[in-house]
Amino acid sequence: MGLMDGKRGLILGVANERSIAWGIAQALHREGAELGITYVGETLEKRVRPLAESLGAPLIESCDVNRDEDIEALMAKAAEVFGKLDFLIHAIAFANKEELSGPYLNTTRAGFLLAMEVSAYSLTALVKAADPLLNPGASIITLSYHGAQKVMSNYNVMGVAKAALEASVRYLAADLGPRGIKVNAISAGPIRTLAASGITGFRQLHKAFAEVSPMRRHITIEEVGNTALWLCSDLSSAVTGDIIYVDGGFHVMGAPSQED
Repeated sequence: MGLMDGKRGLILGVANERSIAWGIAQALHREGAELGITYVGETLEKRVRPLAESLGAPLIESCDVNRDEDIEALMAKAAEVFGKLDFLIHAIAFANKEELSGPYLNTTRAGFLLAMEVSAYSLTALVKAADPLLNPGASIITLSYHGAQKVMSNYNVMGVAKAALEASVRYLAADLGPRGIKVNAISAGPIRTLAASGITGFRQLHKAFAEVSPMRRHITIEEVGNTALWLCSDLSSAVTGDIIYVDGGFHVMGAPSQED
């Protein structure tokens, strides 16, 4: 018997086999969950579809979270395939590359709005659309980062968007808590994902991480996946509105600056 036997849900944000969302997908599948996995565009479909198929995912769909009609179509498909949902994993974030270097004060209006829409509002939009499908006790998880709480070199507008995302987690938890539905964020330490590669100076930060972390090592997508598994399972039935750190103590020790 697996922790997730009989449970079904959606994972949005798998980009390739190094994605945090992929680590979560593997952990949930290992414990018996049925997964629906999304992608955006033909390029990502070529990477994501084989991964989803390797887990026997019965739902593999395109979904651009900037388009309400895409979100509605995804939930209609989920209702058709699964009936109800026991978990929703939001692992989506985006900002223009030029907004992720130099001073934050150079952030453009368009760049700010785009980062907020994709990285923060999309969680609310997805939860609103999924609301009729969520079973009592369902779990919603999003991904945050240390830059939501502390200034990180070149994280800039993404840090502001992640701060808004963390606030959204608390408000959504209050909305859905009476039905036993949990809403949490995982704040992972630096991992070399496709998204992280767009942050100027990330390689230096990642290299220095193992030296300042209490555990003196990098974390893995498998470790984040196991934490998400716990949050999705009935073992975390009283945990909601929280930011769960999976970073080897990165937030305790403090992040090295770019100059370090």
